[in-house]
Amino acid sequence: MGLISSYRMRLRRRYWRLRALRRRRQLTTVRDRTRTIASGAILVASTMRNERMRLPYFLDYYRRLGAEHFLIIDNDSQDGTPDYLQAQPDVSLWTTKASYARAAYGVDWLNWVLRQNAHRHWCLTVDVDEFLVYPFCDTRPLRALTDWLDAGQVRSFGAMLLDMYPKGPIGRRAYREGEDPIAIASWFDAGNYMIERNPLYGNLWIQGGVRARRFFGDDPWKAPALNKVPLVRWHRDYVYVSSTHALLPRGLNFTYDPAGGEKTTGLLLHAKFVSTFLDRAQEEAGRAEHYRNAAEYEAYAEGLDAETDLWCRASERFVNWKQLELMGLMSKGNWA
Repeated sequence: MGLISSYRMRLRRRYWRLRALRRRRQLTTVRDRTRTIASGAILVASTMRNERMRLPYFLDYYRRLGAEHFLIIDNDSQDGTPDYLQAQPDVSLWTTKASYARAAYGVDWLNWVLRQNAHRHWCLTVDVDEFLVYPFCDTRPLRALTDWLDAGQVRSFGAMLLDMYPKGPIGRRAYREGEDPIAIASWFDAGNYMIERNPLYGNLWIQGGVRARRFFGDDPWKAPALNKVPLVRWHRDYVYVSSTHALLPRGLNFTYDPAGGEKTTGLLLHAKFVSTFLDRAQEEAGRAEHYRNAAEYEAYAEGLDAETDLWCRASERFVNWKQLELMGLMSKGNWA
């Protein structure tokens, strides 16, 4: 990258930091336990709305992986989400009634909270329906992975979003509080992924999976992005610029080997398509607070009902991380 391009990227990063500074006034602190965060603790950050039913499993999953503190921003939940979260001893909670869309779909709020609380910590930024898997995650905790990344002076870890869905009608099996959603939505598309390099930020732009197949079949290039950089050794000067799809400085997006070799990566099992999503799709389509005026949620609202079956003959059932590596959906690289 030339000097002029580097300068423009620095200006762009400053712009996103200023956005976060302005939006900080939209956040109200409900429970601040950040003083209990130990040096070197692994953090999880998330923005959510009306996710009370999903929270017990979400928190338990990441606690078992080794997360030690949660930084959560609640966007005007009406289902008891804030009450549940503020009772958790390892959660710091902020709330806001402000527009999710005008805060760059929550990015401004996350950038501020991370700047204030995650400096020099490994932080995993995920949605409540995203569950990280990585090579050897069945035997090695997150701490082993982050120690290995530190030893190699690697600052970020990439993970493709893998959309999961049930076999049979989506409304046939009701999701229950505390249940593992992957036990219901245990199938995925193993192929049909399109990958290109984003010339601006240098990240790989990935689309495909069941959402491209079923909801954007006529124009798969409009399907949601699946590339993520969720795990970062955070610095107060870093910023997300497009959900967790891209960051600045630009080098954080190089979670792949540009020479064509293999670099260790993970996957985020995306358990969106369970029974609770039927009402959520209608609600979010009406609120129009998501990307492109919630065009994605309009597609879900129009294309989903309780009898919708997303399964097809090419669907694969999730078994473990080894299966995903053999399929080429993630790589263990030299992480062994």
